Amino acid sequence: MTNNSSNIPNEPLARVTNLTAAYQDRVVLENVSLDVIPGEILVILGTSGCGKTTLLKHFIGLMKPAEGNVELFGEDWWLLDEPERESIIQRIGVLFQNGALLGSRSMGANVAVPLEQHTNLPDTVIDRVVKMKLRKVGLRGMEKLLPSELSGGMRKRAALARAMALDPPLIFCDEPSAGLDPATTYNLDRLLLDLRDNLGLTMVVVTHETASIRRIADRIAFLDEGKLIFTGPLEDALTTDIEPVSEFFKMAGESVNS
Repeated sequence: MTNNSSNIPNEPLARVTNLTAAYQDRVVLENVSLDVIPGEILVILGTSGCGKTTLLKHFIGLMKPAEGNVELFGEDWWLLDEPERESIIQRIGVLFQNGALLGSRSMGANVAVPLEQHTNLPDTVIDRVVKMKLRKVGLRGMEKLLPSELSGGMRKRAALARAMALDPPLIFCDEPSAGLDPATTYNLDRLLLDLRDNLGLTMVVVTHETASIRRIADRIAFLDEGKLIFTGPLEDALTTDIEPVSEFFKMAGESVNS
């Protein structure tokens, strides 16, 4: 399933090393080390409360490690100054769980936000870029609609278009299919795969949707009680004898078949 282009370098685009995360005195992640390989869709799995979203927040610089390091594009995030961080931020996109669209702004205006904040492009060029990004996610000609006028799936696609506005090579997605029906989830999964294959995007996806995992995951990182207990290809995750991982897929399969 992985995009195995020989032109893709093997240096990780993102990396956490010996990461420990805590909320005050409560340790949420303990000694986690994980690389994000170019061209892959890495899915972070685990039961509720295991630290998936916390790990994502560390990857994108929203939380500072209690211990350990976070690197983006080979740079230690917490050793960078503000201009250097600004440069790195422009090379990542984030699709938040609820889409986080601004309700008072049209879909096109939402997609334009990163371009307005981080570039000096004239309005005419921004308009062209916005239309192109919306077209890539299947929302051609819908830039004037408000978020309240969109279906759940359309809002997620609009949020994805905004995450892609600056052409980042790396996108982080927090529960992209949460709240969507199976058909809409399938279409969103196909879109993620198309973006990986056709644009060479690398993605880190936090999800618990088993059908999506089986469709999109190149590699699995499984967290259990704050520890990374499995990292490997999807096919290995489906056959491993590591109990929390095998139990996760077993219970998910029983739920689907019930």
